[in-house]
Amino acid sequence: MSYIDFEQFSEVDIRVGRIISVEAFPEARKPAYKLTIDFGSSIGTKRSSAQITDNYSPDDLVGKLVLAVCNLRPKRIAGFVSEVLVLGVPDENNNVVLVSPDKEVPIGGKLY
Repeated sequence: MSYIDFEQFSEVDIRVGRIISVEAFPEARKPAYKLTIDFGSSIGTKRSSAQITDNYSPDDLVGKLVLAVCNLRPKRIAGFVSEVLVLGVPDENNNVVLVSPDKEVPIGGKLY
């Protein structure tokens, strides 16, 4: 493991957003969804590709609060522009489990 200092960490803008829509993403190399996430008035609505089909259905995701890195450069994935990186951790089968607040919080809030 390499270490970073606090200034480097503080440059990573991790915010809470609410998933407002989910679409299938058949063009992706691995099974994925296209997510539209609302981060509130300061950031607005952003899109992300997420390989989370093993643990979540679209119905599970709409309305869910998630944490995402909002200040990465957009990345083109199979013709789709992913604007934020939704955060997750692996489960026992190495499938993604989303990182989410355990209580209702205002969207757009910054992780600290």
